[in-house]
Amino acid sequence: MRDLRIPEKKFRPELEGIRVVAAFLVAIYHIWIGSVSGGVDVFFIVSGYLITISLLNRIERDGKINYIDNLLGLGRRLLPMAMTVLLTTIVLSFLIMPTVQWKQIISEVFSSAFYYQNWQLATNSVDYLAQNNQASPLQHFWALSIQGQFYITWPFLITFVFILARRVLKTPLRKTLLAVLLVIFTASLSYSIYITNVNQPWAYFDTFARVWEFSLGGMLAILLPYIQINRILSFILGWIGLSIICFTGILLPVSSVFPGYAALLPTTGVMLVIIAGENYNKYGVNKFLGSKPFLKLGGISYGFYLWHWPLLIFYYSYFNTDSVTLAGGLVIIGLTLILSYTLTKLLETPIRALSVKHSKKKLIPILAAFLFTTTLANSVWAVYVNETQTVPEEFAQDDYPGALAIHGNIQPTPEVKPLLEDPTSIEALPEFYSDGSCYSSMRESKVTLCSYGDTEDPEYTIALVGGSHSGHWFPALKEISYELNVQIDVYNKDACRFSADDMGETLSETCITWNENVVEPLLEAKPDIIFTTANVAEQATIPQGYIDQWKKFDGGSEIFAIRDTPNMQLDIPLCLEQNDEEACSIARDEVLSEEIPWENTDGLPENVTFADLSNYFCDEETCYPVIGNIVVYRDKHHITNLYSETLAEPLKEELLKTIEKIDLARE
Repeated sequence: MRDLRIPEKKFRPELEGIRVVAAFLVAIYHIWIGSVSGGVDVFFIVSGYLITISLLNRIERDGKINYIDNLLGLGRRLLPMAMTVLLTTIVLSFLIMPTVQWKQIISEVFSSAFYYQNWQLATNSVDYLAQNNQASPLQHFWALSIQGQFYITWPFLITFVFILARRVLKTPLRKTLLAVLLVIFTASLSYSIYITNVNQPWAYFDTFARVWEFSLGGMLAILLPYIQINRILSFILGWIGLSIICFTGILLPVSSVFPGYAALLPTTGVMLVIIAGENYNKYGVNKFLGSKPFLKLGGISYGFYLWHWPLLIFYYSYFNTDSVTLAGGLVIIGLTLILSYTLTKLLETPIRALSVKHSKKKLIPILAAFLFTTTLANSVWAVYVNETQTVPEEFAQDDYPGALAIHGNIQPTPEVKPLLEDPTSIEALPEFYSDGSCYSSMRESKVTLCSYGDTEDPEYTIALVGGSHSGHWFPALKEISYELNVQIDVYNKDACRFSADDMGETLSETCITWNENVVEPLLEAKPDIIFTTANVAEQATIPQGYIDQWKKFDGGSEIFAIRDTPNMQLDIPLCLEQNDEEACSIARDEVLSEEIPWENTDGLPENVTFADLSNYFCDEETCYPVIGNIVVYRDKHHITNLYSETLAEPLKEELLKTIEKIDLARE
C-alpha cells in the first residue's frame, strides 16, 4: 500500500513573513485598538505545520525521535529569551507595578516559566473572586504555554502513530498520521465549539479547545504536496489569505467569540497563504512576505511578541493611564524592536548555535541557569512580599477605627497614615473561602454549608445566603456572633444572588439551579434569620426575584435584607496606590439611588426586616475609598475584611431589631 508523499522539509520564507504580520498585529491591536487580533491562532497553525514536518522527517529518517535532544532543541530556542523577559519583568514590576499586583505577578512568573499559565488564566476566568485581577505584564504567556505543551506532546503523538502504523495496523505512517490528526481535529474543534458556547472565558485558554489548530497545520503539512493550483489562483488566494489574517480582529470580536468555529477564519487565511506559496509569483503574497525586510523581522518575531506586552503594561502603570498615545505606542514598538534584535543577536543566536548532539555539556547548564535564576529571583521576591506585606495582628482602634469613625465618632490621630501599605490584608477574603468546600464556585450549582460563631450552644442561627455581596458581611457577623450567641450558617455561591428568577438573564444557569436547590435545606434547617442583600447596587427598587424567594420562608425564618454596597467603578486598592483618596472617591448619586429601595417597592412580605448602612460608606454627597484610616474596598465593590469587622457594632444594632421580633414570637 503506497504511502502519501513525504512532506518536503524546506525553508518557506513566507512563513517568516506570516509570523511577522501576526506579531505586529498582536502588538498593534493591544497598543492602540485595545482588543485581540487573532494573531496567536496564526502562530498555532504555523507551529503545527512546521513541527509536524520536522518530526515526520526525523522519524522517517531515524525510525525514532530522541526526546532529550528534542527537549534541548526546544529549550535552546525558547528559554533564553523567555527567561530574560521574566527576569526583567520581576525587576521592573518591583520598581513600577502597584504592590497590590505583586502576588498576582509572582504567581504568573512561575506559571509562565513552567508553561502552564493558560490553565491559571482559565481558572481565573471562571473564578469570580479572581476576575478583578488587573492585567499583568505576563498575561501574553498563555499562548506560549499552549505552544510549549504542544511542542512537548507532539513527539509522543508522532511516535505513538509510528508504532501504531508499523507494528499494529501495518499501514503507511503518513496516512495513519493523517487519520489520527483528523480525529484530533474533529474532536478538538467539536469540543471547542461546545465549550466556547457554554463557557467562552474558559475556552479561550483551554489547550484542548485549541489543539485542533495545531492538528490542522499538521494535516496541511501532509496534504500540501497533493494540492495543486495554477499561478493565477495562487495569486488570488494568497492575497485573500493575508487579508483574512490582517482583518480578523476587525471582523470578529476575537476575545469574546474565540476559539470555536470563529477561529477557522484566521487559520483558513494562513492555509491559503501556505498553499499559494507552492507557486512562485513575483507579484504574489509569497514574494511580499518572503522579502528581505520580513525575513529580518521574522528572526526576531518571537522576541517581539515576548517584549511588547510587558512594555505596554509598564507604560500603563508608570504613566497611570489606560490608553496609549500614537507617540507612546511608537516608542513601545521601537523599544520592542531594539530589545528583540539586540537580545536575539547577543543572547539567543549564540545559544542556538550550540549543537544539541555535540554540546550537551554546555547547553544543559546554560538552560538550567536561565530557569534556575528566574525561579530563584521570583522566590526571593515572594519571600520578601510575604514578610513585608503583613498586617499587624493588633493595632490601636483609635488610630484605625474604620466605620467606628462614623458610628462612635472616633476620629483617627491626624499623624497616623491610613492602613494602605498592606495589600495582603486588603485583598484577603472572608474566612469561609479558605475552609475547603464552604462555597460553590461559578461552575458549580451544589449547595454547601459551613457553620461558624457560637456553634456549641447558639441562641440564634443566622443563615448567610447569596453571593459575595452577602459574603463580605461575614467578618462583621463573626465579630458579633459570640456576643449575641449566634451560629452563622454560610450558604454561598459565587457570582450569584438569592433570587427566584434570572433577573433579566443576568444570573447564570448554575446560579438559578443553586437558588432552586438551596430552598429545601433552608426550609428544613429553619434558621432564625436569613441574612441576604436587599437590592442590586444603585437600583432604586427591589428585584421581584428577591421578593418571590423571600416569600418562600414567610412563617418560617425572618429575612434580614441589607442594602447593597456601592460599586465604586474603580479598583480601589490600585487607585489608592496611584492617586490620592479624593481621586478615588465617587459622587453618591452615581452609585446609590436617592430612593431607598424598599420604600419604592410594593408587595413586600411581612417576614422581612431591612437595613441600610449606606451612611457608613458615603455621606450625603460622596462615597469614600478610605474611612477611619481603613481601606473600605478590596476591589471595586467588595468590602475588605478589616472594614467589615469595624461595621460589627452598627450591624449589631440593626440585627437586634430582628432578634427582638424573634424573641417576641417565642414568648
